[in-house]
Amino acid sequence: MSVRELRAQIDHDFWLEGFRDFLALEAGHSANTVESYLRDLRRLGDFATSRGIREPSRLTRTLLRDFVYLLKDLGLSAASIRRSVSAIRTYFGYLVGEGRVANDTSDRLESPRRGRVLPDTLSVPEVEALLAAPNLEHPLAWRDRALLELAYGAGLRVSELCALALTDLLLAENLVRVFGKGGKERLVPIGRSLIGAASVYLHQMRPALDRGKSKSKVLLNARGQPLSRVGAWGIVRRATQRAGITKRVTPHTLRHSFATHLLEGGADLRAVQEMLGHADLSTTQIYTHVDREYLRSVHKQFHPRA
Repeated sequence: MSVRELRAQIDHDFWLEGFRDFLALEAGHSANTVESYLRDLRRLGDFATSRGIREPSRLTRTLLRDFVYLLKDLGLSAASIRRSVSAIRTYFGYLVGEGRVANDTSDRLESPRRGRVLPDTLSVPEVEALLAAPNLEHPLAWRDRALLELAYGAGLRVSELCALALTDLLLAENLVRVFGKGGKERLVPIGRSLIGAASVYLHQMRPALDRGKSKSKVLLNARGQPLSRVGAWGIVRRATQRAGITKRVTPHTLRHSFATHLLEGGADLRAVQEMLGHADLSTTQIYTHVDREYLRSVHKQFHPRA
């Protein structure tokens, strides 16, 4: 089933066309607010569907709470989560008013506190500045660029970046193979910018670095050895300084930005969860298998650098 067909099914099952009319015609919300609320509710519908729930009357307090927890786990900003909670509460007001549900199960749903520190994310312009930061006159510039593109373009953990082997870069297939926590394997779609940076690095720079001690890893240090976690952190820190970004940025910031930009662009939770290789059982167990062609389509449609 395509992304469009999935959305149409969720709209039908959860009465979202009627909710759209209510927001626009009765509540008088702006077009931007209407689209944002519908995106939030489609995400909730997708989450509920993954648990076998296909009607709003079965949206329990526990399910709504788990949904908000998942948004936090995936690194969505506090402001976006607060908007999602507002959308859910408005939605249940509509459902109760229309007689679609008997009880408002969103009445105890809490928004993140404004003062709570959630994982930092970068804006799309900040990411663009960071990726352009390596000085191309520096001998290791394309290595640094490849690392930054992999961290953001594929949402990799720093340990996954350092462990990436040459055989894991499936550039002809627009994929990278990743072995995450517990040795769990996943395939993540990658875009043209990442493929271009990786290709330049692999063909022009890495052969000169490899002195027989690389262990076939993709990312190498100046001595030709596999790049360490500390080395990866240093690359991100230097790029952050060159880009003039004042907030604290780590490799994990790029992973969170990867997830946030996909989700805020409208990608569904199951696809993002699959691409992240999330290890938390309380979230991963709800997801069904997503084939690689579907992941490719989601990544291409919603990732800023696809």
